Amino acid sequence: MPRPLRLAAAYGWRLLVVGAAVYVVFIALGRFHLVTLAVFLALVLTALLEPLTKLLDRWLPRSAAVTTGLLLGLVLLLGVLSLIGANVASEWPGLREVFTGGIARIERWLEGPPFHLQHGSLAHLQTWISHFVSSNRANLINTAVSGVGRLAEVLTVAVLAVFCSIFFLHSGGGMWLWFGNQLPERGRRWTGTAGRAAWATFTGYTRGIVVIAATNAVLVGLALFGLGVPLVLPLAVLEFFAAFVPLIGSPVALAVAAVVALAAKGPLVALLVVLLIVVIGQLEGHVLHPVVMSRAVRLHPMVVALAVVCGGVTAGVLGAVVAVPLVSVVWSVYGALHR
Repeated sequence: MPRPLRLAAAYGWRLLVVGAAVYVVFIALGRFHLVTLAVFLALVLTALLEPLTKLLDRWLPRSAAVTTGLLLGLVLLLGVLSLIGANVASEWPGLREVFTGGIARIERWLEGPPFHLQHGSLAHLQTWISHFVSSNRANLINTAVSGVGRLAEVLTVAVLAVFCSIFFLHSGGGMWLWFGNQLPERGRRWTGTAGRAAWATFTGYTRGIVVIAATNAVLVGLALFGLGVPLVLPLAVLEFFAAFVPLIGSPVALAVAAVVALAAKGPLVALLVVLLIVVIGQLEGHVLHPVVMSRAVRLHPMVVALAVVCGGVTAGVLGAVVAVPLVSVVWSVYGALHR
């Protein structure tokens, strides 16, 4: 038997066993996907609030520092949501008139070249939508009821994530030390090295993606404000949260902004917003992600892009969000143990 073939066979069956083990682990995590998602969100909250908690820990007891940090984060989130609600409520009366005239403007624009849409086509479309809603009312009600169940799941995951993050912030180091002490003595050193490398990489990714999302939101908000597009603050916040879905989140959020601009300001401003989508996409893909994220997770920009695409193909939006931190954590652990 040739030696290269023996080596290939030896590596092949071992890789098959490792792949099967990883597949079983992912199947188990999928069965408890809500708990897995809650723990993941708790780790994200811990990574974001850990610097603030350490800062408060200099003057306050540990429990008070954790409580204060969580309350400050909650106040910030509620303040942003209330500001968005107040902004929408103040602009709503004017927006109704603007959008009414905007829809008529869009219809006149579509009736001209190069589309030459027939007069009243949008009215026919509205009639068709009304007929569709009335004929499929039962299915829509069932979908809404299932949506209520989804809302309950979301609230459960959120509460569990906050609950877990409290203990991670308060005594996460002690919990990890206790876990290491349960292992055989020869494996404690390797486990500690791997854990430190994994946590440093995960916190770097989490804080890096927040920097990218905040940068995108500020740029989009300034551009939309300069163009006079209404609902600047809600659209900027939408861009912030959409940036957590790499590659596809920002274009989707800016497409919503383009629709608002088309209805409120006409096709020229909407075209400028579309150009903004291209510019923000190029900036995020070629500047922010390669510089911020690659330094945070220590991966080549091409690896970051491939991980996002493969994660999205494998598990949709959640896979695209989790792929980069997962690959970066695995690679950092391998590098730490290899050294």
